[in-house]
Amino acid sequence: MGLLTLLGLRRPNTWEPPTLLDALLASPLAWAVARLYAAILFLRGAPFQPPPGKPPIRVVCLSDTHDDRSCAVPDGDLLIHAGDLTNDGTREGLQRMLDWVAAMPHAEKVVVGGNHDGWFDERLREGLGGGELDFRGVRYLRGEMVTLGFKGGRRLNVYGDGAVPRCGDESHALQYDRDKHPWRGSIPDETDVLVTHTPPRFHRDLGLGCAGLLEEVWRVKPKLHVFGHVHWGHGRESVYYDECQKAYESLMARTWKGPIRDFFLCPAWLDALSVVWYGINSISWKWLMAGPGSNNGGLMVNASVMYGNTGKVRNKAAVVDL
Repeated sequence: MGLLTLLGLRRPNTWEPPTLLDALLASPLAWAVARLYAAILFLRGAPFQPPPGKPPIRVVCLSDTHDDRSCAVPDGDLLIHAGDLTNDGTREGLQRMLDWVAAMPHAEKVVVGGNHDGWFDERLREGLGGGELDFRGVRYLRGEMVTLGFKGGRRLNVYGDGAVPRCGDESHALQYDRDKHPWRGSIPDETDVLVTHTPPRFHRDLGLGCAGLLEEVWRVKPKLHVFGHVHWGHGRESVYYDECQKAYESLMARTWKGPIRDFFLCPAWLDALSVVWYGINSISWKWLMAGPGSNNGGLMVNASVMYGNTGKVRNKAAVVDL
């Protein structure tokens, strides 16, 4: 560990949030545009409103409990757990967490696995207790979609898969190589709610998310995408799948080699200017032309309740009304 890391000026690893010095040494342009983009999203307002004249569906989202059942879980209609229910992934540990989820009052409960939930990976199952799990009405999704019914005749198509880009040794579950990702064409077009363990690239992910998943999400455009895995990415982000978002992702995708290179990388500046231009246009259209409640976007939620890498559950579960 170097001196700057000991002093807290550089992060110790990529699973920690970058410090200001980390960000400026990588790319002052990307740092500035990321903050500008967040401001644009804020000024655009809520990405959607529940349909008028119909009862909203309250979705409660959590992820990365890692065996901890102390998290306060608000009431709602649909409870989603986006993986890493446990630390060791044993059948006994997963059963305890499934019993906890099943005991919640929500009409529907959906879970996917995470890289710490080894029993869900057939390759690891025998060494983690074998046997079977009693899901007790909890819907476990592994590359599947389920249609759920709610009050007022409303329905949601929920697709889930806990697969993650390789992030550890062979004791980690559900891993794939980034260049051989399983997402292309896998998510049904009619998906309303997408549940994955990994984030898509460049959204609440510290740069650790999956580019292949992002490409597939652009194709499907779910109303709500719930994930976890990167604890420090906890929070929510509006998505509109428009030119502003495209320019932002293009800028973030460039290989950064330091602040001096920023001044000579013309495509990066074009991306940055595009974020500004399309951002101003989107805000102007929203407030001057379309008016409040006119947005038709989506929402991405990193629902990790684990506070960073502290091992403590402190983050609140996310609540979304669809």
